[in-house]
Amino acid sequence: MNFVLHGHAVSSGITVGYAHLVSTARLEVAHYEIAEADIEAEIERFDRAMRSAQDELASLKQHIAADAPAELEAFLDLHRMILDDSALAQAPRELIRSRRANAEWALVQQMERLVERFEEIEDPYLRERKADVQHAVERVLKVLTGAQTLAEPTAAEEQKLIVVAHDLSPGDMILFKRHRYGGFVTDVGGVTSHTAIVARSLGIPAIVGLHHARQTVAEGELLIVDGVQGVLIVNPDPLVLAEYRSRQAELKAARQRLKRLKKTPSATADGTPIELYANIELPQDAPEALEAGAQGVGLFRTEFLFLNRRDLPGEDEQFEAYRQVAAAMKGRPVVLRTLDAGADKAMNGDGETAQNIPNPAMGLRAIRFCLAEPQMFLTQLRAILRASHYGRVRILLPMLAHVHEIEQTLALIRQAKQQLDERGLPYDREVQVGGMIEIPAAALALPIFMRRLDFLSIGTNDLIQYTLAIDRTDDAVAHLYDPLHPAVLTLVANTIQSATRGGVPIAVCGEMAGDLQLTRLLLGLGLRNFSMHPSQLLAIKERILHTTLGEVQALAQRVLRNTDPAKTRELLAKLNA
Repeated sequence: MNFVLHGHAVSSGITVGYAHLVSTARLEVAHYEIAEADIEAEIERFDRAMRSAQDELASLKQHIAADAPAELEAFLDLHRMILDDSALAQAPRELIRSRRANAEWALVQQMERLVERFEEIEDPYLRERKADVQHAVERVLKVLTGAQTLAEPTAAEEQKLIVVAHDLSPGDMILFKRHRYGGFVTDVGGVTSHTAIVARSLGIPAIVGLHHARQTVAEGELLIVDGVQGVLIVNPDPLVLAEYRSRQAELKAARQRLKRLKKTPSATADGTPIELYANIELPQDAPEALEAGAQGVGLFRTEFLFLNRRDLPGEDEQFEAYRQVAAAMKGRPVVLRTLDAGADKAMNGDGETAQNIPNPAMGLRAIRFCLAEPQMFLTQLRAILRASHYGRVRILLPMLAHVHEIEQTLALIRQAKQQLDERGLPYDREVQVGGMIEIPAAALALPIFMRRLDFLSIGTNDLIQYTLAIDRTDDAVAHLYDPLHPAVLTLVANTIQSATRGGVPIAVCGEMAGDLQLTRLLLGLGLRNFSMHPSQLLAIKERILHTTLGEVQALAQRVLRNTDPAKTRELLAKLNA
């Protein structure tokens, strides 16, 4: 049966591939009681599933290509050993018998106990083997529930798979960066949630807010992800498929043409230079930024080094990550934002952020969290300062609202410098410190921030969230998230103009910077420094090259003065004509 689901496009493009359902076993396994007479049959069902999973792993091992990495065979052997362990092979049978429980529930109970034991191990490598336990159990659960089990995909096959999930955390998305899937779709999420932002950074089509995709799409079904219109087509008929493959080829050709602009200087048609920087999450994103022709890194979201782990990264580990980016950018500026944990980027382990507070977006997050944990913050500041010896590193402070937050942070930076001096370690003594303008209070009290900071960067995602009182991770209110709201545009325009008049460099590093429909508007409002995902950079550059400032400034002011949403969009269309 073919059908269509509508959601919110978060990463443009079109992809055609096969559904790969992603789930958390413990959340989706039912618990029910087995009749006394059926216990032995349930144990036999469990045993059959275990044998089937083992046979599947053995079959996969026999079909390993001769030139495949040695790790692949070791990976399959490890999963077979895990399933052979009595904690999974025997203990669930006892649970089925003693608790009269269904096989799936019994298996998941044992998996959770085993995972808890792994989490107590001090060695990071061994501790992370808990993921192998979960993956091995997932294979058995798919047999028990009748779901289709896919073989471990090759790199080529991955590009034909489309991940379908109820939800994916930012940490999940970072893990998916190790693969090259064709696209992502989720039931929940907003267009500027951090999950969507990371999906966008992958440069592949993605849709959020589909509501029922995870329940209605079956493993292996043919899908079309239209990341332009936010449409998911399931089991398309041949005519629709042919039409989308044609559009896909056109988009691919357009992207190839954009690559010719990589070395073209970024400037408007009337000769005004415009700086284009890249947003990145991990050190391995730096080559992609260079490939796109970025003039530097305008935002390194350092919090992603803290996700998917039970412990905090130490000073040396952080230093190496920051040094790697600084060195890779070969003298270009690298703006490192200090830890912005909290809200939808919850941490685990020793640095765990509160998950059950009433409103995490307005709770102990970002600079507030760092100042509440000064030793953790000092560790990061020392690592950043050490990395500044290897490139043009700058420090960016997130979610500033009060002057005392700046003053306390500057005092901690001085303390970190003193500690490095005592250890005889080099760093840039003139390292610049900037602040994010993403809370209306900061935008409205800008002069007091300008006097204390070397540069500013507007985080439009949170600025819109806090100005309009909209949770940007909630798809139920996604339609109210509006970067063209008069209040939002007024705050953005006034911040750009005040900083420019005061001689303080200012950039936009939020999602507005990478929105092609808003490029000319921001140029007309005075913005000269954009920072975005590398995948968006060349399209933005092309728009800048075909823009004459003299023509867009007057129209931009008309948009700014207008209060009618329909008229605003009419003026925006004229700007982009």
